[in-house]
Amino acid sequence: MQLRYNFRVYPTVGQQRSLAQAFGCARVVYNDALAARREAFEAGRKISDSELSKRLTEAKQSPERAWLAEVSAVVLQQALADLSTAYRNFFASITGKRKGGKVGPPRFRSRKDNRQSIRFTKNARFTVTAERPIHGHGRAKVAVAEDR
Repeated sequence: MQLRYNFRVYPTVGQQRSLAQAFGCARVVYNDALAARREAFEAGRKISDSELSKRLTEAKQSPERAWLAEVSAVVLQQALADLSTAYRNFFASITGKRKGGKVGPPRFRSRKDNRQSIRFTKNARFTVTAERPIHGHGRAKVAVAEDR
C-alpha cells in the first residue's frame, strides 16, 4: 500500500531556496539519466538502474556537479526511480500490458514548467510538527506535494 500526503505550505525564504534547489537538482538528475538512457539505446546497449545510480554518485563527487551533494540523496534517487517508472509505463503501453491510452516515451523536464515535485521516502527523516508545518532533519529540509 502506498500513502501520499499533500500539504499546502507557506515556506519561509530559506525554505523556498531549499525547495528550489531540491527541485532543480531532481530535474538535472532526471534529465541526465534520460540522456544516458537515450544515448545507450542509440548505441544499441542497455543501461541498468544501478549503473545510473553509480553515475549519480560519481557526478556528486565531480567538481562540476558537487552542488548535487547539497540536497537529500533520497530526492535524487527518487528522480531516478521516477524515470524508471516512466520507462516501465512506456514499454508496458507499447506491448499492451498497460490499460488505458498509449503512453509516450519519457521527456526531458523543463526548468520553466511550474509543475515541480520531489518525493521523499519513509527513511528521508522529515516530520510534520505544529510549530513548523514541515521540518526536516539533516539535509532533508522540506517535503512538499503540490495540491491541484
